[in-house]
Amino acid sequence: MYRIRDLREENNQSQTAIAKMLGIQQNSYSQIETGVNTLQVDHLIKLANFYHTSTDYILGLTNEIKPYPKK
Repeated sequence: MYRIRDLREENNQSQTAIAKMLGIQQNSYSQIETGVNTLQVDHLIKLANFYHTSTDYILGLTNEIKPYPKK
């Protein structure tokens, strides 16, 4: 569903570390990765900034990992 698991693993991060960065519990983050819970917009933006990618990439709307240039 989301590409957050792949991004997390590629960046050698634990679920616990990412959950802490987002301000949520590890089990809540795990449920987002597995699709049990949906990804909130504020968490999506934090993850895109953290991984230096676009929200569209995380959501699977593009295969371009580089974020859009900022105006």
